[in-house]
Amino acid sequence: MKLLKDILYKVAILEVHGTTNVEVSDISFDSRSVIEGGVYVAQKGLKVDGHDFIEGAIAKGAVAIICEDLPQEMSTAITFVKVKSTHEALAFMAANFYDNPSEDIQLVGVTGTNGKTTTVTLLYNLFKKLGYKVGLLSTVVNYIDEKEVKATHTTPDSLSVNKLLSQMVAAGCEYCFMEVSSHAVVQNRVLGLHFKGGVFTNISHDHLDYHKTFDEYIAAKRGFFTQLGKDSFALSNKDDKRAEVMLQESKAKKNYYAVKAAADFKCKIMESNFTGLLLKIDDQEVWCPIIGKFNAYNLTAVYATAILLGQNKIEVLTALSSLRPVEGRFEYIRVNDISGIVDYAHTPDALENVLKTIKEIRTGNEQVITVVGCGGDRDTTKRPLMAGIAAELSDRVILTSDNPRTEDPQQIIEEMKVGLDPVNKKKANAITDRKEAIRMACALAKSGDIILVAGKGHENYQEINGVRNHFDDMEILQETLNELNA
Repeated sequence: MKLLKDILYKVAILEVHGTTNVEVSDISFDSRSVIEGGVYVAQKGLKVDGHDFIEGAIAKGAVAIICEDLPQEMSTAITFVKVKSTHEALAFMAANFYDNPSEDIQLVGVTGTNGKTTTVTLLYNLFKKLGYKVGLLSTVVNYIDEKEVKATHTTPDSLSVNKLLSQMVAAGCEYCFMEVSSHAVVQNRVLGLHFKGGVFTNISHDHLDYHKTFDEYIAAKRGFFTQLGKDSFALSNKDDKRAEVMLQESKAKKNYYAVKAAADFKCKIMESNFTGLLLKIDDQEVWCPIIGKFNAYNLTAVYATAILLGQNKIEVLTALSSLRPVEGRFEYIRVNDISGIVDYAHTPDALENVLKTIKEIRTGNEQVITVVGCGGDRDTTKRPLMAGIAAELSDRVILTSDNPRTEDPQQIIEEMKVGLDPVNKKKANAITDRKEAIRMACALAKSGDIILVAGKGHENYQEINGVRNHFDDMEILQETLNELNA
C-alpha cells in the first residue's frame, strides 16, 4: 500500500478535493479492473472517455479519482484530483507506484519505422550470450529473463511497462531492451522512465492513419530522444536523412552508426547471400548467419549499443556471430531448390528493403514471386505504394488479404491495385484467401525460384471482424512446398 500523495510526485496537479494522505492499493485506467482501495485514472481516448465511468469506479471501491474534468457532484468520502493531463499523470503515478524500476535497470529504447523488433530481440539474445540476466519488451513477446510474458502492443501502457520493469528488477535483470512506438511517445506511455540509451533505426511512410501527416510522425519519434537526459546516450542511423533531426533537441550524448556514411560505428558489407552476412565492423570481420543488407544496419546498431553500454568489443563480436534470425524477419527456408522467405514487411520501405535484398542475392535466372496484402483499419495511403513496389521488384505478384479486421478484404485489394501501372498489372493476380494465395505462389514456383510472403511475419493469426483465427505464413508455406514437392 502506498499513500496517494507519494504516487502523485511530479504530476501537474490543478485542484485537490479531499485528502491525498490516503492509502491506495492499486492504480487502474480501466474502471472494470478497479479494486477496493484503488485509484482510478479517467483518460480521454479516441473512442471512449474514461470520465464517463467514474461512478462505476467508485462503486467498485475506488478511494481516489484522477481526472481532467471534475464531476458536478463529488462525494466527500472520495479524493478527487484534477490534473492537466491524465495520460501524463498515469505515467508518473505508475513509475512512483512501482518504485521507479527504470532507475534500477539499464533500459534502452529502440524506435524507428523498421527494425525495432529485430534490434531489441538481437540485443536481448546478445546480452544473454554475454552472461547477463536481461529483459525484453517487444511486439512479438516480452521476457523477464527466461520467463515469457505475452505481448499485446509494440509498447505496453505505462502501468504495464513499470510493472514488467519492476518484475525484471526483482528477477535480477541488469538490462532491458524495449521497442518504443510513435504511438507510445504521443500517448505518454514512456514518460517518467529513465532510459540509459535510445536508438533510432530509420523513418519512412507508416501510421499516417494515426499521426495524419509525416511531419507529425517524425515529431513523435523525435519526442523520444528529447526525453533522454544528459547521462544517457542517443544512437542514430547516419544513413537516414533524418538522423540528425531526430537528435537535434536531445540532451543525450550523440552517436551515429552507418553502412555508407562516415560514423562513430562503421559497418561494411563484405559478402551477402542466403546463408548470411560477412561484415567488417570497426575494422573487424565477423560472419553473421542473418540475411539481408537491412540487417547489416540492425547488427551494427546492436554492436554500437553494446559498446556504448561498456561491453568488450571482441566479446560482443564473438557473440554477434552466433546470433540467429528473429522469427518472422527474413525467415528463410529451402525446399527442393525453392527458396521461401517470410517477412513482417508491412510498410512500403520495409517491403522495398526485403525485395532489394533478394535482388542483390539472386543470380538473375530465377523468378521472385511475392505474396502481399495490407491491413484493414490502418493507413490506407500505403496500399497502392505497397502493390507498386511489390510488382516493380518481383516477377509475379499475388495481392491478398493481411489482417482485414473490419474492412472488406476485396476492397483493400482494389485500393492496392491503384498502384499498378499497365505493365505491372500483367504480373499481378488477386486472391482474397491468403492461404490460397500462398498455395498459388508455391504452385507457380519452379526449381531455383524465390517466394516472398510479406506482411505478417511472426503473427500466427489472421484478424477478421474482431476474431483472430489461427494463421501462420511460415507453417502454410512450408507445408505447401513439402506437399507439392513430395
